[in-house]
Amino acid sequence: MSSLRVDRRSLRVRLLAWLSGIALVVTGMTWLLHGILLNDLARDFLGARLEREAAYAIEQLRRDDRASAGVLESASRGFQVFHHLYVLRLGDDLSASDPRWRVALQPLLEASRGALTEVREEGQHLLVYRQAFVLNGERGVLLIGEDYSQVEAGLHRLHGWVGGIAAAVLVMLVALNLLAVNRGLIPLSRLRDQLGELRRGERERLSPDVPSELDGLVLQLNRFMDEIDARLQRSRDSVANLSHALKTPLAAVTQVLRGTRPIDGKRRRRLLERLDAVHAQLDAELRRSRIAGPHAGRMTELGRDSARLIEMFRSLYPDKRFTLSLPAQRDLWVVIDSQDLSEMLGIVLDNAGKWATREIHCRLRLEEGLTILVEDDGPGVAEADLPRLGQQRGTRLDERYPGYGLGLAILHQLLARYAGRVDFAASPLGGLRVAITVPVGASQV
Repeated sequence: MSSLRVDRRSLRVRLLAWLSGIALVVTGMTWLLHGILLNDLARDFLGARLEREAAYAIEQLRRDDRASAGVLESASRGFQVFHHLYVLRLGDDLSASDPRWRVALQPLLEASRGALTEVREEGQHLLVYRQAFVLNGERGVLLIGEDYSQVEAGLHRLHGWVGGIAAAVLVMLVALNLLAVNRGLIPLSRLRDQLGELRRGERERLSPDVPSELDGLVLQLNRFMDEIDARLQRSRDSVANLSHALKTPLAAVTQVLRGTRPIDGKRRRRLLERLDAVHAQLDAELRRSRIAGPHAGRMTELGRDSARLIEMFRSLYPDKRFTLSLPAQRDLWVVIDSQDLSEMLGIVLDNAGKWATREIHCRLRLEEGLTILVEDDGPGVAEADLPRLGQQRGTRLDERYPGYGLGLAILHQLLARYAGRVDFAASPLGGLRVAITVPVGASQV
């Protein structure tokens, strides 16, 4: 029984169910409309024929000058060629092809209903045409009828045959739908096989030769794998950098601790400096490893996260005044990881907090992307030294404050992941002006 169970989550089953259901509805409606239209067509055809016969019979009556009885007898002989029954009333005379129809069709002689009427009497289905006329000053009514039962039986047989053909067409449509669905799902089967090869390490990327509907999926998967490779490479680089940077100072510290020479104040300071350098290197590499990048599929609320960061720096530098200017729109979300935004803002705000005399202004704008402007009223940087900021890791232009020259280098690497840039210039406040531009989209929730 489990082998016969239908997988309702299967795309093939869903497509077949929908296509087969649509084919069934269309075929059934076509068959029903065929029956209705066929019946109307036969009724109109027979009605037109009865109308012509009535016109012919009345014309024959107009040409005959004999007495009424002779006219009726002559009319009776003429009607027998064209129809199955008639009832003729001319003045007070009443004639019929069969006496039993005089009573059955009497209501039609008196009524003023439409010209073509269906009558069911004694198991018979009649189609009767009524024509009123005037002959020699006398009013007359002519009823010409035909047994519609035989025609109706033929129509039912024809409709049944059409139903059988429609059923065969429906089966053929279901088979063709099955073939079309199977053919249409071949690219998905190939994509599934490629994913299996990717998992087994037999290929590195998915083939872009797919239907246009799958372009976005394949592109996103390839970007995801590029992101994984980039993160793996960053992790390997971080490990290599740490290994290279930590071996020498750790070996020196270990040698000092294992030695028998006393550790005086000077040697102690050197040890602490080396350990601080190790700590800074570890912190920098950990910050690099946390970079998510633009394809991580994460968003951050611009106003909330930037306000929290400003509040943190206000507590770190209580003697400095931090001001924040946000876009007029509220509840703005930008396509950037929250940790990455905090890293970008944190690096420049921390530098501004160290060097500012009193004022640090931070402005965030959304135009063709996200623009972050941070200005301070500190001593600034010489114009000749501006291009050197952050270009070489570990380079510091001023040694008056503690640090290792890694922050701006990390900022450059972070912005490179987002295809952004950072520009340095003199600030109108007297210090440094840092402009960060990140080409990311935004949405309002």
